[in-house]
Amino acid sequence: MTFYLHQLDADDLTFPDPSLALEEPNGLLAFGGDLSVNRLVNAYQNGIFPWFSAGEPILWWSPAPRAVFDPKTFKPAKSLVKFQRKHRYKVSINQATERIIRLCASSRPESETWITQEMQDAYVALANQGRCHSVEVWQEDELIGGLYGVEVGSVFCGESMVSLKTNASKIALWFFCLHFIRHHGTLIDCQIMNPHLASLGAMEIERTEFRKELAKGKKQTLSRECYQPQFLKI
Repeated sequence: MTFYLHQLDADDLTFPDPSLALEEPNGLLAFGGDLSVNRLVNAYQNGIFPWFSAGEPILWWSPAPRAVFDPKTFKPAKSLVKFQRKHRYKVSINQATERIIRLCASSRPESETWITQEMQDAYVALANQGRCHSVEVWQEDELIGGLYGVEVGSVFCGESMVSLKTNASKIALWFFCLHFIRHHGTLIDCQIMNPHLASLGAMEIERTEFRKELAKGKKQTLSRECYQPQFLKI
């Protein structure tokens, strides 16, 4: 079977309408372009993200349905609450964004990661522009896990999570959800459902619904305090 896939122009930051994304593979929309800050910002504001392996062209995706967390309804498992009471991991935001990005890449076998050096550098550049943020988990002074993602107004588009110690990424998500709703965050995007996300309470919504929520969210601005470097409390 043959299909047409849109090739992005290096000098044009626009994307095709996400409704034109393929059903198989789910959500593949376009290829080419670059990972510049401006292109990435435009992509995320339209519900599109890059995902490709080393040696492949840059591939752009907008899957249907979309996996998301509602921070208002996220509830940690009782076992996780008990674990945190015992271990007392510390959780921070934007204290080590580049380290979290590099850690998410290095913690996976090279043959399995999509977080190539090019991707790492692109999201570090986004972070330097105040668009990409991280949540870090610490045991004493050791960085043991966390997550990072891209801000689109009141929506947080999660990119990757990592755990070097038990439950570190789950605790990062739990603390971030509480912090996010305090600052009127509305939705956490996690792209494509998998068993791990489902076990944490992620749900699927239609792409059209996700894009409506994204359109509303990008018109909102959270308080500056939301992403200021700080330690988070539950």
